[in-house]
Amino acid sequence: IVFQSFHLIPNMTALENVAVPLELANVRDAFEIARRELTAVGLGERLSHYPGQLSGGEQQRVAIARALAPSPKLLIADEPTGNLDTETGRQIADLLFAKQAERGMTLVLVTHDPSLAARCSRQVAMRSGEIVSGAAPVKATLAEAVPA
Repeated sequence: IVFQSFHLIPNMTALENVAVPLELANVRDAFEIARRELTAVGLGERLSHYPGQLSGGEQQRVAIARALAPSPKLLIADEPTGNLDTETGRQIADLLFAKQAERGMTLVLVTHDPSLAARCSRQVAMRSGEIVSGAAPVKATLAEAVPA
């Protein structure tokens, strides 16, 4: 999951933040994989920087690298380009769709950006918590739909 608020560990470098889920899963070469993913998001020169030393857009790219590093089958990204300038946002979107195709990964994007949504094979629009297009209308909230 790529959270809109990043959830980086403040006392760990960018490289360590990306390597953490790999190390917890006992993945060999965790730091090499982390280095490769950070380079892919354009942060190859910022590996040793802590989150507090990075801009919001750089932190967002660390979070994206961390989510991509374990090669998930499903990646959920909440506004993955929201803190990025137009060109960097385009590059990151290109990267996400390339990784999706390369890895056969399901990519679920939450976005307000119509051009980003248009790149997806399916769009579901919501307004005030209700699905308004792309699927049968749903009136129940998650809490109402889940048995107590």
